[in-house]
Amino acid sequence: MSRASDDAGYRLPLPGSALLATWRRGYGLAELRRDLLAGLTIGIVAVPLSMALAIATGVPPQHGLYTAIVAGAIIALTGGSRFNVSGPTAAFVVILFPIVASHGIGGLLIATLMAGLILVALGLARLGSLIQFVPYPVVLGFTAGIAVVIALLQLPDFLGLEVALGESTLGNAATIGGALATLDPAELGVGLVTLATLVLWPRLRLPIPAPLVGLAVGTLAALAVTPLGVEVDTIASRFSWSLQGESGSGIPPFAPSLVLPWQLPGPDGSPLTVDFALIRELLGPALAIAMLGAIESLLCAVVADGLTRTRHDPNAELLGQGLGNIAAPFFGGITATAALARTATNIRSGAVSPVAAVVHALVVLLAVVLLAGVLALVPMAALAALLFIIAWNMSEARHFVHTLRSAPASDAAILVICFALTVIFDMVLAVAVGMGLAAALFIRRMAEVTRTRRLDAPREAGPGDLPAGVALYDIDGPLFFGAAEKAVSSLRVVDPEIRVILLDMRDVPSLDATAIVALQTLAEELEAEGIGLVFVGLPARLVLKLRRAGLRREAGCLAVVRGLPRGRRLAERWLAAADGSC
Repeated sequence: MSRASDDAGYRLPLPGSALLATWRRGYGLAELRRDLLAGLTIGIVAVPLSMALAIATGVPPQHGLYTAIVAGAIIALTGGSRFNVSGPTAAFVVILFPIVASHGIGGLLIATLMAGLILVALGLARLGSLIQFVPYPVVLGFTAGIAVVIALLQLPDFLGLEVALGESTLGNAATIGGALATLDPAELGVGLVTLATLVLWPRLRLPIPAPLVGLAVGTLAALAVTPLGVEVDTIASRFSWSLQGESGSGIPPFAPSLVLPWQLPGPDGSPLTVDFALIRELLGPALAIAMLGAIESLLCAVVADGLTRTRHDPNAELLGQGLGNIAAPFFGGITATAALARTATNIRSGAVSPVAAVVHALVVLLAVVLLAGVLALVPMAALAALLFIIAWNMSEARHFVHTLRSAPASDAAILVICFALTVIFDMVLAVAVGMGLAAALFIRRMAEVTRTRRLDAPREAGPGDLPAGVALYDIDGPLFFGAAEKAVSSLRVVDPEIRVILLDMRDVPSLDATAIVALQTLAEELEAEGIGLVFVGLPARLVLKLRRAGLRREAGCLAVVRGLPRGRRLAERWLAAADGSC
């Protein structure tokens, strides 16, 4: 793709800019060796995570593995971050689980495809600075809420409960509470052993990833109780597959193959009928997927830059994320975005380029083809324990509590509201309300900053005292719809002897349509009372806005000058006019 630019300086983002930047800096055998080792490490971590997150979403585990293989490789090759590692992530669970419940896996893959197209559009529109406009309390609120929902969804597998969960978080909590009598001690035991291993293993500071060790210990615990006649639910007992004329339990030992997303099962098990009604129903979820994918991938890239002192291309990253999510559904992959935990592991493992993420995808592919039988032995309770750890890390509980204690009351309120809405309703509503509240609070703060005051004498040296009949007002701050009326209203009440008002606007950086109308109305009201108005120090671009709105110079009534000395002299000339009024 060319990087042609138009007269306004627009440049199309370049796919694979991170990979190209790596080659330009020089890439040799030493760098390749570091990428191979890092990719091997991430791939080992990604295998259990991909399976667990796919199951949490409500789809068979192989679809998570296919996501890491296809989307992970494509995003690395076409994205704008050298270190981002993409695949299924925990943040998507609360969005994808309801889609699967309502539209089946076929509907989920179509929504993922639509989200990919939206992400490409965002990248081409150069909206990579999107993350800058999402307030921290909003991000922290919905991520903590997502963590709570994920943990709740894993309780049935962890406790061995026989329940069917729905889309309502509160309803699921009530269902789980009512089913506690069916708790299975064996499932709980396997889950606790796995959870303890996942918590304690990192303290030993050994190079083997904790998820791999934890699931291995959980699997051995399940195998140990099998001779005693105790059955523990595993991937093999929960899932079955039929592919290429063969069938089996667990995970199919084949590489992902081409498939049309709409041919996969809908909610009733039959292929979907793609029509306008289906696209309309999936458009909202697709927008939510794209929004969350953009936020999470860009946030991950920013964190990676901070750890490595590098810079990413945010627009190319959005483009790469879009291309990965367009391709993945055609190979059975679900929604993907950059994963912070895998990216941080990638950096700690010594990666230097996107090649490490490609190697990670190849490692997952080899695991599917060669180790499908072994992966099928992993207990569901062990995967639930792994997701508990993911949810805890995602919740950022310390930052949550610290923000509640140290942030302004308004920001703390936004945090709590976003958290509660995510848990009770969904993330889309939480982000929409959170962004709306944050915008409203920002408008209020800016309105409080903007003020108008009357000055007894000019601030500049030289003019001396103002002549009788002249008043000087100073406006500080942006004039916009939230502040314009308050700033202008004080000018409507002037002393009867005042015939000219000097309005110092040197500290006004911007005007919106509401402010322009307010100034226009003020000028008309003052003219009707025979009072002249002089705008002082207004930047040329803002003067042009006023002229376009119809405010033009009128001798004795309305003028624009650069400085206060000139404004004073002009006011004196107006006062010396025949009747001293407009």
